Amino acid sequence: MSSTNLTINILLEEALNEPDIGTTSRFRWHATAVGIAALCIDSAPPSTPPFEDAVKEGLNVGLDLSREEREFHQVEQGLVLLFHS
Repeated sequence: MSSTNLTINILLEEALNEPDIGTTSRFRWHATAVGIAALCIDSAPPSTPPFEDAVKEGLNVGLDLSREEREFHQVEQGLVLLFHS
């Protein structure tokens, strides 16, 4: 893992300990220093990152993520989909 990913993971883990900005059926949403994070709250982790589901559910908490860059990270709390410009 590169040091950049390690730094992002640390920032994400810290942000996930803060209050969320909303919850949908599959995600808990957080504003972070590196973008909008969608923590997957499914009981079983998906085999592929569910970006399209996150984009759809993001609208339910007032987030239009359709044009944002996307990446995913595995952190202690689980799978995080990260959306950023």
